[in-house]
Amino acid sequence: MTARVLVAGATGVIGRALVPLLRAHGHHVTALVREPSRAAGLDPDDLVVADALDAPAVRAAVASARPEVVVHQLSALRGSTAQGLEHTARLRTEGTAHLIAAAEAAGARRIVAQSIAFATAPHGGPVLTEDAPLHLDAPDPGWALTTRAIAELERRVLGAADLSGVVLRYGTLYGPGTLYHRGGAIGAAVARGRLPLPEPAAGVTSFLHVEDAARAALHAVEADEVRGVFNVADDDPAEAAVWLPEYARLLGAPPPRVVPAQLAERMLGWLTSHQLTAMRGAANDRIRRELDWKPATPSWRTRLAAD
Repeated sequence: MTARVLVAGATGVIGRALVPLLRAHGHHVTALVREPSRAAGLDPDDLVVADALDAPAVRAAVASARPEVVVHQLSALRGSTAQGLEHTARLRTEGTAHLIAAAEAAGARRIVAQSIAFATAPHGGPVLTEDAPLHLDAPDPGWALTTRAIAELERRVLGAADLSGVVLRYGTLYGPGTLYHRGGAIGAAVARGRLPLPEPAAGVTSFLHVEDAARAALHAVEADEVRGVFNVADDDPAEAAVWLPEYARLLGAPPPRVVPAQLAERMLGWLTSHQLTAMRGAANDRIRRELDWKPATPSWRTRLAAD
């Protein structure tokens, strides 16, 4: 069944893949953007303009779109700067509240919201389910802010009184426009031999191509009877000791140099060091079972260096 769908954050890396996918499946797509100039080449059915942190503007924009489904892909991350983390945290808290209120007022029946699968606490096995606790007491202030904002987003989406809520916890994104693109910050660092490998490098990353992220959002839009939290990740979670040297090889770069974990944190910052040494992967069994989704790219090994 086709629907009127509003995509907030339509100019982001997932939004740009999602808008044409929704339209190809017959949905009427309205893109909600803050800066119309960034929507060049997006080609939605309709375009509405509002800052997600401006509640009256969001309410007016959503009302004009008359959506049945609202898809929340809002973020402001350009790297992991403190300003970007703070703005994204506000989008995940205040912005989510504004979208939910506007969606309910407009008579929407469903909201699908972007979350992250790697915000879990580093306890338990190497690959965790959606039931694992979030890392709310992270020692890094920026990461603690992020995980608490994620918890607030998920609480609001799942607790919306008049909306069926789905939370998609995306794995570590790669593909066009991401940090892992050849021209992205991480891709460039690996290509130049500037991303060292901590010892031990036991952190597990669950990767996800942006096209598979968009496909998961499509499935969530179309699965009317499903609600809840879903990890969205490929089938090949990998320790840093595996994926980082392989990524370098695929890029034709020198193998990463090995450094003690304590030195890695000083060189790379807490979050990157955490990813490489302690992060947990994400199991995708629930989304396979309940949303009938599976990754078109089952392993990062085939495309991590290709896009």
